[in-house]
Amino acid sequence: MTSMKSHPLLVSFIGGDAGAWSVERIVPVKGTPVAATPRLAVLEGSETETSPAPAVWILRGRTEADHYVRPLERKALDMVSSKLGRPEATAAALIPIRKSPAWWSLSGEERRAIFEERSHHIARSLAYLPRIARRLHHSRDLGEPFDFLTWFEYAPVDEPAFDELVGILRTTEEWTYVDREVDLRLRRDQLMKG
Repeated sequence: MTSMKSHPLLVSFIGGDAGAWSVERIVPVKGTPVAATPRLAVLEGSETETSPAPAVWILRGRTEADHYVRPLERKALDMVSSKLGRPEATAAALIPIRKSPAWWSLSGEERRAIFEERSHHIARSLAYLPRIARRLHHSRDLGEPFDFLTWFEYAPVDEPAFDELVGILRTTEEWTYVDREVDLRLRRDQLMKG
């Protein structure tokens, strides 16, 4: 739940033979997986125009203003959120999600009610911050195969907490609208960046 006080940031997640992140596993949670790949590169802004090597797949998204987060919730999140790129956060997850046409047929207020009033997405997530850093990327308007790409970074010792968090969120009403989700788990090489 990134607060965007500046311009949106375009981000490319590139599965292939290059990149700072080694892919440990790819789990199709719901629907079809993405193709297997040994590495993942994360390119931001103008970097997205270049690819480090031939790609097996590229998923793109951009940061945007909060759609369902209210100002007091944003303030609570900002008070406990960590930044990406912390040295100890050598574990990561990329979770691409596509929601069903039924989700997109709801009004914004109906989606908001499911997201927080009934599923408590933000409230449930607060207990896991700042151990887990998160950034949401919107892909639907870019014509991508997923609607959202969520990037998480955490220390390996916090992986059980991350597993608990995603397990909880997958039991909510909001998740019943997901028709495709893939869970990629990654480790960052100590000497590489990106």
